[in-house]
Amino acid sequence: MELISDKNSTYQAASKVAGLIAAHFYKHLAAAQENGEENLAAAPDARVVEKLIDVAFWASLHKEEGNSTKISLAFLPPAQAGKPLLFERPLQLTPKVLSKLAPGVERAGVHVGVWHDGTELYIWGTTIRLPDYCFVLDVSEPALLVVKQRRIIGLGKFTNVAVLRGDQIKVVDENIGLLPDSPEILTSLLGLSSTAAVWNDPVNILIQIAVSMRAHGRGGILLVTPALQDRWKASIIHPLQYPVAPAFSGVADLVRQNCSRSVSDIYWQNALRREVENVAGLTAVDGATLITDRHELLTFGAKITRAAYATPVDQMQFMEPILDSTPRLIHPSSLGGTRHLSAAQFVHDQRDSLALVASQDGYFTVFSWSKNAQMVQAHRIDVLLL
Repeated sequence: MELISDKNSTYQAASKVAGLIAAHFYKHLAAAQENGEENLAAAPDARVVEKLIDVAFWASLHKEEGNSTKISLAFLPPAQAGKPLLFERPLQLTPKVLSKLAPGVERAGVHVGVWHDGTELYIWGTTIRLPDYCFVLDVSEPALLVVKQRRIIGLGKFTNVAVLRGDQIKVVDENIGLLPDSPEILTSLLGLSSTAAVWNDPVNILIQIAVSMRAHGRGGILLVTPALQDRWKASIIHPLQYPVAPAFSGVADLVRQNCSRSVSDIYWQNALRREVENVAGLTAVDGATLITDRHELLTFGAKITRAAYATPVDQMQFMEPILDSTPRLIHPSSLGGTRHLSAAQFVHDQRDSLALVASQDGYFTVFSWSKNAQMVQAHRIDVLLL
């Protein structure tokens, strides 16, 4: 498609990243077609991507009655939207129109449909249903845009493709998840794991907890240890400030109950969200929250210490799932101080455990043990949680 306007975007990041994003969607859709998949979205070309990002960026800086613009744009024709809400007349795709429309469509799951007439992009209405691999652009806050791709099935049903914050561009690199010893939470967020297709899979529930941890904005540590063992106690200062006895199994009980249910059970999903928020909220208390890999809560507000048999952790492998980012060796404290250092030490001592660390500034890091590298590895995954 050739757009009528030949003007370059005034948001320079749009032109810089458009080609990479368009290539990503083309690659995934071409592979899906070869696999015989149906209900596939159209791949936006670079000009379309650039235009959408440019308009969305300037809309994000607009305020309507004192409120910032929050809106989700989806590139698809009305015919692929199930039962769409159609406007009698198409609307122009401009920052002003988006900011005026935003208050009515900012609820989660509602997307503003954008298509073209062969020359220009226009807004045709709204939808809550999207075809597979659909291009979605979320305006989350002023100058923060997230490009997403609809999954076929699975938790959240979207994977992040790129994040643009002002002049900072981060394009997700799926290949990071193919490295040896990549934790399952990372591969699931990248859409590389089969667990992404199961709503109540343990990894997907852990992702829900991570999202909720990041959302409360206070920072926190979640430690995940194997069930039916207590080796973790060697790395925690005693007595515990908030021990839980017996272990709280709100999340675990719901997962067991769901074994024979459909994942479309909205009541079960809402109950699970409440239990997830219950556990995630405790991570705001100073100290670490401990759960088992069966999602049973053991304690919170716990103080991490180096195990008597262990040596101090002096370096770890750090990586971020974005293009042009390469793994590098760093000291754990360089990520953010005491919280990150203590989490790295815990994983160094308890090598069958996992540590999730949320920072107050929005960064989110997963610590795990790499058997291949024989050291702690830290994956910064906030770019995948937005």
